[in-house]
Amino acid sequence: MPSSTDSPVTTARLGTVRRIGDAAGHSAFTDLVRHRGRWLCAYREGTGHLSADGAIRVLASADGRDWAPVARLDRAATDLRDPRFVARPDGRLQLLAAAVTGHADGPRADPREFRTLTWLSDDGQRWGEPMPVGERDIWVWQAAWQAGAMYGVGYATREPRFVRLYRSGDGIDLQPVVDTLFLGGYPNESGLVFGPDGTATCLLRRDREAATAQLGRARPPYRDWTWTDLGVRVGGPALLGLPDGRLVAGVRLLDGGPRTAVCAVDPHRGVLTELVALPSGGDCGYPGLDWHEGVLRVSYYSSHEERTCVYLAEVTLDG
Repeated sequence: MPSSTDSPVTTARLGTVRRIGDAAGHSAFTDLVRHRGRWLCAYREGTGHLSADGAIRVLASADGRDWAPVARLDRAATDLRDPRFVARPDGRLQLLAAAVTGHADGPRADPREFRTLTWLSDDGQRWGEPMPVGERDIWVWQAAWQAGAMYGVGYATREPRFVRLYRSGDGIDLQPVVDTLFLGGYPNESGLVFGPDGTATCLLRRDREAATAQLGRARPPYRDWTWTDLGVRVGGPALLGLPDGRLVAGVRLLDGGPRTAVCAVDPHRGVLTELVALPSGGDCGYPGLDWHEGVLRVSYYSSHEERTCVYLAEVTLDG
């Protein structure tokens, strides 16, 4: 008889959607985590999508309904973007984000410089000083812990474009495990999870002429990966393993118009299936996912209500 991991989620129902972040001119690029009895949502605040004044805002909520700011991380002359939470085995929270300096409209094709920074916190409210991790101009987009080590996937922000797999025993000293995890079609943003049996799954965005997403799978020690072309274009992928081992993703989809969607992932067949579209449009996507007491909560951003704001949706999964 097939196990639950062989039978992907089949349907989803959209529940309550709330706007939770709208204080800045442009609030976007979210992540979501439950830590010590409350939810934390991190996102970027700035004047625009690519403005040089990006800062990281952290909101907290005990019930998922009422949200309040608890932290703001900024850095002089730096655009801080795309925060990602990492739950550590020592009980602390880690936050990854890109520090971008320079301007995209400079005299060179792209004079910006990228460096991944990380912060540590006991409570999600008081964060230590930022520390650089990984390598310059390789953006460590996503990370997760497995069997006493943290693994992170980073992508090159300059030519040649590739993604690289890192490993760290402390979450700070990231060392390459697979120098070229994927090459071709400008691979970049990713979701990364580890299953109950230790299998790693990576949902990888690609752009340019070969813009279809890839699904990668590997067993320990995660040096040999098998990739499947999903045949669909995604943005800002987030990947979550449910308690029964099944996989769901949050992505921006573009076919039929830009929208943020929750999707089922079938790793055995290599299929990504849209389950429900969240209220969204235009500049949107970059969700964070959290499963708690039978409810999937999704943070994301959208400009469908004129301003670019952050939202929190509750989704029930069936099947």
